[in-house]
Amino acid sequence: MRAISSSQVLNRGFSSTPIRRPSYGVSGISFPRKLFVCKANSVEFKADGSASFTTVPPTLLAAEKEEAKAVLTLFLRKQGLNNAASIRTINKADHFIAHLISKLHSIHKSRYLVGRELTTLEIRNSLIPYLESLLEEHGNILVDVVENFPNPPNKETPTTPATPTTTKMTTTMTTNAPELINTKKLRAIARMSNTGSKSNVPPHVPYLIDLGMNHEQIKDITRRFPAFAYYNLDRKIRPVVDFLLELGVLRKDIPTILIKRPQLCGISLSENLIPMMAYLEELGVDKKQWAKVIYRFPALLTYSRHKVKVTVDFCSELGLSSKSIGKVLTRCPHIISYSVDDKLRPTAAYFCSLGIDVGSLLKRCPQTFGLSIEANLKPITEFFLERGFTLGEVATMVSRYGALYTFSLVENLLPKWEFFQTLDYPNSELVKFPQFFGYSLEERVKPRYKIVKDCGVKLGLNQFLSCSEKEFNKLLEKKLRRMCEDGVECGEVSEVDSALFETGL
Repeated sequence: MRAISSSQVLNRGFSSTPIRRPSYGVSGISFPRKLFVCKANSVEFKADGSASFTTVPPTLLAAEKEEAKAVLTLFLRKQGLNNAASIRTINKADHFIAHLISKLHSIHKSRYLVGRELTTLEIRNSLIPYLESLLEEHGNILVDVVENFPNPPNKETPTTPATPTTTKMTTTMTTNAPELINTKKLRAIARMSNTGSKSNVPPHVPYLIDLGMNHEQIKDITRRFPAFAYYNLDRKIRPVVDFLLELGVLRKDIPTILIKRPQLCGISLSENLIPMMAYLEELGVDKKQWAKVIYRFPALLTYSRHKVKVTVDFCSELGLSSKSIGKVLTRCPHIISYSVDDKLRPTAAYFCSLGIDVGSLLKRCPQTFGLSIEANLKPITEFFLERGFTLGEVATMVSRYGALYTFSLVENLLPKWEFFQTLDYPNSELVKFPQFFGYSLEERVKPRYKIVKDCGVKLGLNQFLSCSEKEFNKLLEKKLRRMCEDGVECGEVSEVDSALFETGL
């Protein structure tokens, strides 16, 4: 992809047109016939209730419909409908699915105006709250609302005969949703608890304990992800664990990975995990580093290709080569989890405003882009400006040491700055060597500076901090010999030299 300037990448505008939402009546549900109009995409409902989309790419529209169906199916099942009943409802819900797509286009109108597709997570986060509002509004007749859209039955009188399935749906949907969720969690946790008869405990409980996981960790996984309690050991969990071990993941690290992302065990190895790894390797992820990458961020393998591509395209826009993008993904796989529009682009815009080469910073220190602008970046910028540094000097410091913004202001920068004030160095020394803030104050900076001062030699921050202990000793010895040659009492120097190097650092 051709690289463009940072300003071009960062200054893309978005429409602020208010979203037009449906209104709900007492006896039923009424929707505006024309849900929204957009220059890039639009959808209208005809007189018969069918949807008409214009200028939407067919492949994109098909993908969005499948995502909407998946979200609706999952939502119905969570309300108590079994899989077969959910499928029957989905098969009768073409008009409602089209309506859900129109909701997506309306909510994310600005995305479509600039040609950006939605991620799976964005689609779910948009549709689930809307479905929850419909459930609250229509309660036990939501299935009828979905199947008969856009002419749903009266809220008070269901038009379809009662069946065991709809009776179950009626009973479940009148239950408070949070209570239902809590009940499911409690059942899942009880299933995984090692209490009572061991024969009733799922086989993956002792398996996980044998891997090094304790009961509390197993309960915590189940509390966060109840479906894990029902995973089959031999078809789901064991194959994934064996696969990770083959990749070089240490056995002791398996519990940590599963705790971070239990969803890994619910994904098909042949259809999802392995193809995703192959795709990431094509993008430049170092296949020799998979064990480290997965340990750092196991969720990487659970993201869609579209989500990964959005991040990769953004990196390309900032001028990063394919090789550099691969290194970024290998070193900082977390970057895939950051929203391009809500996180990466605003952060890049902030760095650009400071005069920093955004592409270079992303390449050298991608973790910086996960920081909060208000809580992390601005306070540190102000910290240096308030202490006499110019904006240009701050930009230079960050360009030379990208990790500068990753340090704690209170626990790191402030105490080191206060100690720096006691040294005989101007502020320009920190501009030259901002890496000063990356060294341990008690274990590196103070001990070495004391030795330098006791020797009476002059060294820059870079000279006495960046070298190894052996190199530091050689440097001091060289400086001390030179002082002897310049007329310093050699006996005194030898005494100091001997004392220093016998005790070490």
